[in-house]
Amino acid sequence: MPKQYPSEVRERAVRMVLERLGDYKSAWSACQDIAPKLDVGPESLRKWVVQAQTDAGGRSGPTSDELDEIRRLKREVKDLKEANEILRAASIFFARELDPHHR
Repeated sequence: MPKQYPSEVRERAVRMVLERLGDYKSAWSACQDIAPKLDVGPESLRKWVVQAQTDAGGRSGPTSDELDEIRRLKREVKDLKEANEILRAASIFFARELDPHHR
């Protein structure tokens, strides 16, 4: 199970990487160096940095708000599909009950 980090830890870690980005040859090398000091996985830190850059407009891709909306819409679609299956099954059941040739 993935470890959950408080938002303060994430924000602080991202800020540290972004402030020191010029001292490293890449964002990945900065994350590899800084992550162990914060007891965070380097790949997690890299993803947080990329998302922060995307949210700030420095990278292309969906922002955090857009990703939240996508997740919400996917849940809604799932719920609607389940409701449709229930309604379909109910309509089949009642259609058989009302069929005079069914008995």
